[in-house]
Amino acid sequence: MRAYIVGGAVRDALLGLPVKDRDWVVVGETPEAMIARGFRPVGRDFPVFLHPETHEEYALARTEKKSGHGYAGFVCHASPDVTLEEDLLRRDLSINAIARDADGAIIDPHGGARDLEARVFRHIGPAFAEDPLRVLRVARFAARLPDFTLAPETLALMQQMRASGELGHLVPERTWKELARGLMEARPSRMFRVLRECGALAVILPELDRLFGVPQPLRHHPEADTGEHTMLTIDHAARAGHPLEVRWACLLHDLGKGETPAGILPHHYGHEARSARLAEHVSKRLRTPTHCREFATIFAREHGHFGHIGDLRPGTVVDILERCDAARRPERFHALLKASACDYFGRGGDWPSPWPPAATWVHALEAFFGVDAGTVARATAERGQIPARLHAARVAAVCAHLQVCAAADRPHVSSPFLSPENPER
Repeated sequence: MRAYIVGGAVRDALLGLPVKDRDWVVVGETPEAMIARGFRPVGRDFPVFLHPETHEEYALARTEKKSGHGYAGFVCHASPDVTLEEDLLRRDLSINAIARDADGAIIDPHGGARDLEARVFRHIGPAFAEDPLRVLRVARFAARLPDFTLAPETLALMQQMRASGELGHLVPERTWKELARGLMEARPSRMFRVLRECGALAVILPELDRLFGVPQPLRHHPEADTGEHTMLTIDHAARAGHPLEVRWACLLHDLGKGETPAGILPHHYGHEARSARLAEHVSKRLRTPTHCREFATIFAREHGHFGHIGDLRPGTVVDILERCDAARRPERFHALLKASACDYFGRGGDWPSPWPPAATWVHALEAFFGVDAGTVARATAERGQIPARLHAARVAAVCAHLQVCAAADRPHVSSPFLSPENPER
């Protein structure tokens, strides 16, 4: 059996990067012969098999012919007479069209190794334009390999694909998958910059695209541009190693600034509510996982408060904790604080110190959890009064706890509203 390692495994090995998964192409075989060797078939659209011992994927060499719009608009032909070179020709970029045989010899008919050396993304041929998903894949590779540049002819072809309307046939689930993978790469901002450069961002995420060029107050945002702030924020989330829901929330948290009336710029009063509405809408449109959608919506709605806990009354602090369902989801609230730190550090420059408000929120959360809901309920005669009594007990506890922390000079606990006489708003 003639089998070749292809694609990402060869590319990453040549770049000196860790190889996570290996994909194989098999030339000169039939599905029946593969099954007879113990391989287990798993492919629906074309013959793919799992190795009986390693469980790595082995696909029969194939060609593709455009039959309709979008990612699924192809007819695949797999047979023993399809050559390795024909199989490699259907791939997107030259750096992904390199193969290695069992002896370690490199087969590189499209100059992929040369483009790896030059740090260039270059498409193989005109068939690239037949699949709109390839625009997203190139952008994702840019996030993974941020020092690579787009070949001028590849950028021009991607711009033509945008102009042709082919990007309108992208399937939401596939779009989300590529965006999610790109967000988890080393520098996710590169994905969105490439999409914007070729015009695809205005089709895929117009709510994000319109943030570029929107001004912000320089006092709070020395980077000035809202789109640039968003890029800095998601890159900080990547540097900090945060999970997908935090990165997705960082990407969407300021979408409402794209709808700010021109007459009040560079200020964005009330943008949080607009951002929450748009974060919910975008997440539903792309059919993101529920936890990502909910987290992004909550963060967009509340992020304006997190950095200003020193200006909030204890009653307002408890309101926020309750709206965020911190009692049942404390781990999510801590993740919201992580996203807030990214928002704070997404302003350019070097920010090695901790995010100042985090400690105060943690102190408030300690007091919030110190109130036993069962005890409050048993001490309340009318059940309808339980929520109000529980809220009041939490406010008193937060106020008292923050006073103690401030008196003990615990880090970052200061507020003009720590008066026991009027802890509510």
